[in-house]
Amino acid sequence: MSRIHDALKRAEQERATSMGTHVEPAFDQPEVRNEVQRENMPSLQSSGATVMPTMASGLNYESLLARCPQTEWSPDPRTMLFFQEDDSRVGAEEFRTLRSRLYQIREKMPLKRLMVTSALPKEGKSFVAANLAQVLVRQHGRRALVIDADLRNPGMHRHLGAAQSPGLAEYLLGECDEFAALQRGPMENLFFMPAGRVAGSAPELLSNGRLKLFLQRVEPLFDWIILDTSPVIPVSDATLVASSCDGILIVVRSNVTPSDLARRAREEFPDKLLLGVVLNGAPSGKLAQSKYYYGEAVNSQA
Repeated sequence: MSRIHDALKRAEQERATSMGTHVEPAFDQPEVRNEVQRENMPSLQSSGATVMPTMASGLNYESLLARCPQTEWSPDPRTMLFFQEDDSRVGAEEFRTLRSRLYQIREKMPLKRLMVTSALPKEGKSFVAANLAQVLVRQHGRRALVIDADLRNPGMHRHLGAAQSPGLAEYLLGECDEFAALQRGPMENLFFMPAGRVAGSAPELLSNGRLKLFLQRVEPLFDWIILDTSPVIPVSDATLVASSCDGILIVVRSNVTPSDLARRAREEFPDKLLLGVVLNGAPSGKLAQSKYYYGEAVNSQA
């Protein structure tokens, strides 16, 4: 198992070096290695023998990701901004600015696992999470995974026009491995993990330890992991997911989200995790005048 850890560490360092960035490998922590060893990495083993594709002295990430099924997506053209070549769509430039802000934050703190949530339903969190993942992979060589972690009312698969299952619920239930639950769509380097079938026991599934293990396993494969969660006020799911993330964006809808509920949602998370607020649905004529904390104003029909 130490050879596996060394291979993962070397490959991640080589990949980060080639991109001119520094990334701390998730497997470079003793507690992570121990947890992976206890689980015995079932999805990377076959018939009791460790199967680890190699690339010179490192791990060939592409061969692992090739195990993810290639699926047909039909993205909603009203809400998905980056599947077409039209870079002038309303909201596209705001997402590019948000991307730049996140990279500025990343220079000061570790930031790869990013949670997107909202105070209430229908604020546009799935719209923000999906388009943020798209704009991140628009940069050459960047790879992103977007996860629909809203197990109660999943909706990102409808935005992307993708299958709903198998997904996170099936993985948390132990019914499939991580690669069977991931999808590759038409946009290069964008991967999607749907929520799977609607789960009535969402808090129990999200706190059973398998989500944390999943993120530790796949983290070396991606530059960004975006998790779209349930809204904060109605249920506790988002606070459970937050413990496995590096930072949190809270989406509020212009002239819709009550300010007291937005403050309540913010108070659910420690200050060190809060990156800022995304103002969604602002009238296009007022974007330049919008004031918000380290966030961006974007328009959506979500």
